[in-house]
Amino acid sequence: MHFYRPLRPIAAMTFDLDDTLYDNHPVILRTTRESHRALQAYHPALKDYSVAQYQQVRDRLLAAEPEIYHDVSEWRRRAVEQVMLDVGLPSTQALRGSHDVMAVFARWRSEIEMPEETHATLAALAQRIPLVAITNGNAEPHLCGLDKYFQFTLRAGPDGRAKPFHDMYQLAAERLNLPAENILHVGDDLTTDVAGAIRYGMQSCWINLREGNLMHINDTRLLPTLEISRLASLTALI
Repeated sequence: MHFYRPLRPIAAMTFDLDDTLYDNHPVILRTTRESHRALQAYHPALKDYSVAQYQQVRDRLLAAEPEIYHDVSEWRRRAVEQVMLDVGLPSTQALRGSHDVMAVFARWRSEIEMPEETHATLAALAQRIPLVAITNGNAEPHLCGLDKYFQFTLRAGPDGRAKPFHDMYQLAAERLNLPAENILHVGDDLTTDVAGAIRYGMQSCWINLREGNLMHINDTRLLPTLEISRLASLTALI
C-alpha cells in the first residue's frame, strides 16, 4: 500500500466494477462471441455477417453521435438495429431483433467468475460503511452476486455521462449525503477512476493489478490518494 496524498476520514467507498472487482477480459471475449452468434442466427441475411462489419457500424454510429459513447448498452443496441436495417429488415423487426440480441448479450455479460477475495472484502467493508458501484459498463451486480454489498449502483447513460466526467461521482455524493472528500473511489483505470474522482474532489484508490509503475504509465494524469495491489488491503483503512 502506497500513499501519495494525505488520507482523510473515509465515510463511504465507491467502486468501479470491470477489472477492479474481477477479471473482465474473458467475460467480454465470451460475451462478444455469443452475442455475435445470436446476431448471425437472427435472420438468414445475417448468417455471414462478420465482427469487423459490425464494428464498422459501431464506429460509424459513434462518429455521427459522439454522445452515445456515454451509454455503451444503447450504443451496442443501436448498432445491432442499424446492422439489421442495413441488410434489409423492416424497422419493426430490426428494433425487436436488437432487443433480442441484447438479451443474449446481457445474459453472458454477467456470467462472471467472481473471486472469493472480492466477496470477502466487500462483505467486510459493507458492515462498516456504505458502498456504491459506479460503472461505465453494463455488468449487472444483481446477476453476479454483488448487489447485496452496494447501497445502489450508478451506470453511465441512465445516471449521467461516463467517467471521468463528474456526473456519477456527484450523484453518488448527493445520494449518500456525504462530502466528496470523505468518499474513497476505488478503480483500476488511472483516467476514468483516479483522475475523474480526484477532479471531482473525492479521494481515490488505484488498484494496480498488473504491477505497473505509476510514474511510468502514460495514462497517469493525477496522483491517486493511495495505491494498492490487492482488494483486501482496503479493509485496513477502516
